[in-house]
Amino acid sequence: MTSPSLLQVAEDTPVAIRAELLAGLMAPTATIAPKYLYDALGARLFSAITELPEYYPTRTEAAIFAEQLGSMADALGPVATLVDLGAGNCEKAARLFSALQVQRYVAVDISVRYLSESLKHLQQQYPAIEMLGLGLDFSHSLQLPAEAGAGPRTLFYPGSSIGNFTPQAALTFLRQAHAECRGGSLLIGVDLVKPVAILEAAYDDPLGGTAAFNRNLLLLLNRLAGTDFDLADWRHVAFFNGSESRIEMHLEALRDTTVHWAGGERRFAASERLHSENSYKWRRDDFAALLEAAGFSALRHWCDAHGWFAVFAAHA
Repeated sequence: MTSPSLLQVAEDTPVAIRAELLAGLMAPTATIAPKYLYDALGARLFSAITELPEYYPTRTEAAIFAEQLGSMADALGPVATLVDLGAGNCEKAARLFSALQVQRYVAVDISVRYLSESLKHLQQQYPAIEMLGLGLDFSHSLQLPAEAGAGPRTLFYPGSSIGNFTPQAALTFLRQAHAECRGGSLLIGVDLVKPVAILEAAYDDPLGGTAAFNRNLLLLLNRLAGTDFDLADWRHVAFFNGSESRIEMHLEALRDTTVHWAGGERRFAASERLHSENSYKWRRDDFAALLEAAGFSALRHWCDAHGWFAVFAAHA
């Protein structure tokens, strides 16, 4: 049995990461990219969130795959190369291997360090599948290297992560995904519009799991940007912005406070916010139209009984 290959395409230096974080902190509305929520601790906190009764997306999407995988396999046909965008622990993709007759698996995440152990275990379970771990930040641009393989690819983007993009940025991303499919297909999870109370509870649970996940961003800023955020000065805020059809997550200053770092500072007034994440919620027809605008065709989708979540399959 061969070991999975690992390739780090590009990785920001500590200096570049610090510069990006401080630029966001100094913007007129302080904003940090949501990718920074998922450091080692953040990833563990998010895993715990998926177990909470209020957080419906993960279990709802998993149920759709469990019930409809045969129908998805019929829609997609055998998959020569499965490219898993934001692979994490690779568990979601692994459930597709047999049904889709996957021959080659490319797991993509920001750093191959996050992927190496998962891929080693996965290779032992599926020794006949060629595997590649690819370290790549595709949040700004999706361009896969030649090592991802020639020929048609099926891009797999579960978990409703497309919701982190504005509609225009989502269109740009999907056009890039269309090119990277190379005549293959896309399988993507999309969170749908639903009652506001359900949406807001999922992002502001009574146990405080999402609050801890969001406030951990301040620890990351202190560690990577050299800031001196005091967690006691900040609270988690999440709400549904109906005009933009998105959940917004913020960190709100509880009192006037000044955050310092080597070479600078930022004053926050009481109730001023640091914007940490958007999660856009789509209507099925609108997302189908977005896929078509990006060049995809032969669209199919599957939903849960409540119509809370959808998985789309589309050909490129």
